[in-house]
Amino acid sequence: MGRLKDKVAIVTGGARGIGAATCEMLAREGAAVGVTDLHDEEGAAVVERIRTAGGTARYWHLDVAEEQEVQRVFNEVADEFGRLNVVVNNAGISGINKPTDEITVEEWEQVIAINVRGVFLCTKHGVKHLRNAGGGSIVNLSSIYGIVGAPDLPPYHASKGAVRLMTKTDALLYAKEGIRVNSVHPGYIWTPLVEALGRESPQGVEAFRRELDEKHPIGHVGEPEDIAAGIVYLASDEAKFVTGSELVIDGGYTAR
Repeated sequence: MGRLKDKVAIVTGGARGIGAATCEMLAREGAAVGVTDLHDEEGAAVVERIRTAGGTARYWHLDVAEEQEVQRVFNEVADEFGRLNVVVNNAGISGINKPTDEITVEEWEQVIAINVRGVFLCTKHGVKHLRNAGGGSIVNLSSIYGIVGAPDLPPYHASKGAVRLMTKTDALLYAKEGIRVNSVHPGYIWTPLVEALGRESPQGVEAFRRELDEKHPIGHVGEPEDIAAGIVYLASDEAKFVTGSELVIDGGYTAR
């Protein structure tokens, strides 16, 4: 407890899955948390859970692909809590699952707008506030599929590869200002996004989950809290010498 005392964090896509677990864990460790998402009821519920547990949080509606919204919300979070120390770029979608030659430009751009432009915009408008705070931490959610390939979801995989390299570029750009930038690469985590893929699969959700379990040498898919713990570490001063790194939390998936 208290690893993030006196820090202020903003989490995009904070209403569900990894984002919600991250918001709650950041708050348990002492951070004031700006929870942002498009899912207002679920985001408000995350804030209520944090406050009930004695933490500090407020919810903002945010579309990370819209620059004016990003700028406004980041300014409001910093004004509300007095500063901004941590940006967690978690918002993302899986997008269409077709072979590359069957994907429309619109389907491609939808994924890139959220998964890549969103990270760009939140970094762009977050850096000013981190500078004002004397430094800070940006944590970008990539994926195992920012490191290895797979024969599905081409726009998603492209977006996560982009996030991986954006992270390294920004780590170099801002290191001398005390702003650390790192990426997290989850394996399959049982979140609403992954469960939705299971519902769309012909074998059904239970068989889909068993199939995912078998992909991980550790024997099962991960839980949102597994990723949240890594994000908390990178957000904390314990990671003061860590920037430009890839934190892989994947149950051994990429070790094969």
